[in-house]
Formats: sequence, C-alpha cells, structure tokens
Amino acid sequence: MKKPAVLAAAVVALAVAVTGWMALSRDEAPAVGYVLLDGRKEHLADLRGKVVLVNFWATSCVTCVKEMPGLVDTYRKYHERGLDLVAVAMSYDPPAYVSNFAQSRQLPFKVAIDNTGEVARQFGDVKLTPTTYVVNKRGQIVKRYVGEPDFAQLHQLIERLLAEA
Repeated sequence: MKKPAVLAAAVVALAVAVTGWMALSRDEAPAVGYVLLDGRKEHLADLRGKVVLVNFWATSCVTCVKEMPGLVDTYRKYHERGLDLVAVAMSYDPPAYVSNFAQSRQLPFKVAIDNTGEVARQFGDVKLTPTTYVVNKRGQIVKRYVGEPDFAQLHQLIERLLAEA
C-alpha cells in the first residue's frame, strides 16, 4: 500500500514543480520579419533591448480602432524611455486601408502589413483582434492581451519592464 501512495505523492510533486517552472518561464517572441508601410523590412529581434508592444489589428475591427488613441498615448509616453510598438495589420486588411488609417490618424509607431499572415501564425496563429503582446528587453513575451487592454495596468507593466536591467 505504501508504494502507490509514495508514487502518487511523487507524481503530484513533479506536477507542481513543472507547473511552477512553466509559470516562471517566458516564451521567446518569434524571430519574425515584417514589412513596414514604407516598404522597409525589419525583424523583431532588431528591437532587443527595448520593451515592445506587438499589436495585431485591422481597420475593420471596431475595438482596434477604439484602442488606437490609447496605443498612441502609450507610445508617446514611453517611447523616449525605450518602448517600441509594432502595429501588425491582419492579412485580410487591404494595404490601402491600412495606409490611409495610419496616415489620417498620424500613427507615430511602426505599422506593418502581414499580407501572408505569417507574422500572426508565428505568434500562435492570432485570429482575434485586437491582440497585443508585451515583449521584454530580452525578447520574451511577458503578457498577451486579447481585446483592448486596461491601459493603467499596461502602463504599470511597461514601467516595471523599462526599469529592469
């Protein structure tokens, strides 16, 4: 009788250890390349050393349009301290619509066209918009928001990540 109880306790202890390790480990952001509206090609890895928001959005997404002023404010508030933001337009969004939106709203951050859907696939096959990933200075994903983030909480997280060495 004692062996099954010891074995069960060992299995439980192992499961707790693995769960704890997984909670503490952070996924590396994918090494994706993307094309900006001006035609320049960049890679997410080029932004190492900065805190980065990667926002998947579409011009046809009401919540995406609603959250854009908050993203603009966040970018302006933290950009000089080391925040960067890449707004990745979904593959189904016509590039002319994306370009018009970015120009008419004077978006100050990078806007990428994901015409093949590869960037969304690399980030876990993003389908829902808006979806925003927070990437720390080491290139690790520390948070994912589906829907409009609570900007006060997002700003607290950005402050903490910017303060990290």
